[in-house]
Amino acid sequence: MTRVLTRSDLEAVLDPSACLAALREGFPAADAAEVAGQRVRTDLPFPGTATALIPGVLPGVAAYTVKVNAKFPNARPALRGVICLHAGADGELLALLDSATVTAWRTGLAAALGTDLLSRPDPGAVIGVVGAGAQAELMVRGLRALGRRGELVVHDTDPGRAAAFAERHGGKVAASAAEVAAGADIVLLATWSRAPLLGLADARPGQHFTTLGADEPGKQELAADLLRAALLVVDDREPAAAMGALAAAGLPASAADATLGDVLRGDHPGRTGDGLTVYAPVGLPWQDLCLSWAAYREAERRGAGIDVDLLS
Repeated sequence: MTRVLTRSDLEAVLDPSACLAALREGFPAADAAEVAGQRVRTDLPFPGTATALIPGVLPGVAAYTVKVNAKFPNARPALRGVICLHAGADGELLALLDSATVTAWRTGLAAALGTDLLSRPDPGAVIGVVGAGAQAELMVRGLRALGRRGELVVHDTDPGRAAAFAERHGGKVAASAAEVAAGADIVLLATWSRAPLLGLADARPGQHFTTLGADEPGKQELAADLLRAALLVVDDREPAAAMGALAAAGLPASAADATLGDVLRGDHPGRTGDGLTVYAPVGLPWQDLCLSWAAYREAERRGAGIDVDLLS
């Protein structure tokens, strides 16, 4: 039998604090995986792209994931697809999960973890958001779960969406990305931008930036001068240089000072002073497994979702 978990099922069984703990354990362990994850992307003869992430594996987890997404920037939601959770022993299809939900949770919470580790340890730091979508929602929820209780300022190209986001989180609306950067200690970007929204001139000492939008070729949120000036941390150097923030800025893999796994293992100290820091992930297949496995086990415990026999 295969368990089908919809968005509402996943929202019911996933817990931000538990997911953050699982991701914190996953980053140091992921480098020891025997099979490297791959990200395959193609343009479509439609106004979107198709992406597959294979395989999501982690040492100690007896399962793997295959994720297939459609990305259509003008749609709501902009990302739609499915994550297949398979048993490692025989390939049994254990679960089908809504990928939009899992992706928002794993991306947003992993970014919150990186943001918390690399920004100054001030629980009252002002949080700025550029792009008030699902991933920003989870970044803010994750930071709140990690004890970051500062004021919030938000900008979105859709003023109504920015206003709704600000109302949910007790924040205020800004007129531009530059205005967000001027007022925030931590700046979170999650947009579809194909040109830099912020550069070094918009930054000040001690500020932290997390950029999620540069996850495909051609997308860019931070200018090269800001990336060069900052302590730059990624989730994986090669994808970042092939299709992420490094690629967008024309920077090589060596431009990244560390990976988040390096920081969590203690192989790199992370922030050591009042300089600029940037976290620029692309999102990795093992993160899909990390949250899918957690959701599946909790759904099994609670009896959430529905079981279907795909072979009948």
